[in-house]
Amino acid sequence: MIEILSEMFSYTFLVRAVIVGALVSVCAALLGVSLVLKRYSMIGYGLSNVGFGSLAVAMALGLAPLSVAIPLVIAAAFLLLRLSENSKINGDAAVAIVATASLALGVIVISMTTGMNTDVCNYLFGSILAMKKTDVYLSIALSIIVMFLFILFYNKLFAITFDETFTKTGGVKAGVYNMIIALLTALTIVLGMRIMGALLISSLIIFPALSSMRLFKKFRSVTICSAVISIVCFFIGIVISYLYATPTGASVVFVNIIVFALFWAYDFLRRGHMFKKLAAASAVIIVMFVSVSCARDTDGVIQIRERYFTEQVNNVYLNPDEYMGKTIKLEGIFTMEQNEYWPDPYYMVYRNGPGCCGVDGVVGFEVSWTGNKRQKYPKDDSWVEAVGTVSKYGEDDGFQFLYLDLQSLTVLQKRGREDVSGL
Repeated sequence: MIEILSEMFSYTFLVRAVIVGALVSVCAALLGVSLVLKRYSMIGYGLSNVGFGSLAVAMALGLAPLSVAIPLVIAAAFLLLRLSENSKINGDAAVAIVATASLALGVIVISMTTGMNTDVCNYLFGSILAMKKTDVYLSIALSIIVMFLFILFYNKLFAITFDETFTKTGGVKAGVYNMIIALLTALTIVLGMRIMGALLISSLIIFPALSSMRLFKKFRSVTICSAVISIVCFFIGIVISYLYATPTGASVVFVNIIVFALFWAYDFLRRGHMFKKLAAASAVIIVMFVSVSCARDTDGVIQIRERYFTEQVNNVYLNPDEYMGKTIKLEGIFTMEQNEYWPDPYYMVYRNGPGCCGVDGVVGFEVSWTGNKRQKYPKDDSWVEAVGTVSKYGEDDGFQFLYLDLQSLTVLQKRGREDVSGL
């Protein structure tokens, strides 16, 4: 398991995803308890659809997605709050109207402009590849603001959560603090859309709160437990997403569902004086999960995975010093190249797709047998598995020319995609 985590955190894009996901998980969990108790839990679903609609408009206009989404989602949060408090329209109905209208607008705009490309799918279903460095900085700043405001107004938020009418009689402006909850929820929704996806981010608000309520009854205990559950579920979900190439948002939600089911069963059986049976069952489940998680290669080899082929290979070229001397395993097409610029033949294992810096039409590595390990190369266009050590044979203007010093080169039946452009 340690080898898997070490491999994961060797990739910059995964580190970014974990940082942002952990922060969003905490923010969502803190707000989720109040939203669930106040019966505002569906507001997350409504705002996520508004976020998707605003992101679609931003991409169509060529604007920065978050700069458009944040103000529009905040405005929608205030609108939903006003509709539920001062309108003849029921709160759930208001959420449904705003959510479906926003989703429909987003789909129409996308169909008329960019179409259902990879970026759109990432926003719909979430992706660990979607986070850029600027997104991380913005997410950290906004997450700190959300947590600071929640802690600052904790007592008031606690009061309006449990008895808003009594709080008003005490001179507290409940409407102001409801607006603060709406504001913080809007920010959290926008921050989490890239990781979780617009269709699933609301579950990050609901499930941890419901799970923690199965264990504790005090507001503070429920809030702390919810934050812990949210972070743990996110981390397990992102590990599953990495290992099995499943969508990040769906993986995190699936883990949350399992945890909620276990906690619900615990609460149910505890009330029926069957705690020991549940503890035994939980222990079995934990042992099975750990066994499955640890049943992986632990030889220290970095596996270039099908779903993340382009991102992982290009990450090696962009951060060569981090990978120099490390062993990499990948599958792809074997070819020999020779041209007027390189009279000596050289060999590659590659796939078709956006290479380093988005310029090359192929993505992969040069490969070479060196020293006493020299062996024959397979035929052109063979599908091979290459295992080799990252090395360099030159440097020009700060760019290092890399190759894999082969340890093995095995011809296999084709079992992957030649073109990884859409992954």
